[in-house]
Amino acid sequence: MSTRKTKSQSTLMLVPAPEMVRLGSDIRDLLTTLKRRTGVANSNVLCRWALCRSLSEPSAPTMPASTDSTVEIAWKIFSGTAGDLYWWMLKMHCHELGLPLDETTLTTQLRWHVLRGASYLVGDKEMRDATSLARLALADETA
Repeated sequence: MSTRKTKSQSTLMLVPAPEMVRLGSDIRDLLTTLKRRTGVANSNVLCRWALCRSLSEPSAPTMPASTDSTVEIAWKIFSGTAGDLYWWMLKMHCHELGLPLDETTLTTQLRWHVLRGASYLVGDKEMRDATSLARLALADETA
């Protein structure tokens, strides 16, 4: 068995997570709604939920996020202690879809995934409080 890395494996490791995550007013408005509904006060926590919700879909987001940078969150705050895991999940999702693994594509996909995930969470009629997020995480486990 060879331990040699393929070109795609090497490429997956090259691009580091951004130092700053810049999100637009469209995402800010969705986060405001989610904060009010769930009682979760921190945007970074809701962004993580939104990212994971979107990454659970087998396709790339198709709705472009706004290009303004109304919300800026340091990556270390956005991702918490699991920063490497979130970045790796995003890169793997892009890789599986055949998207380029360059800085521009990855940061764009990050914005688009947070927007799509936040849109899904806001559109979920069951999303009424913080425990709704936990139920969402356990939904596949209990089905």
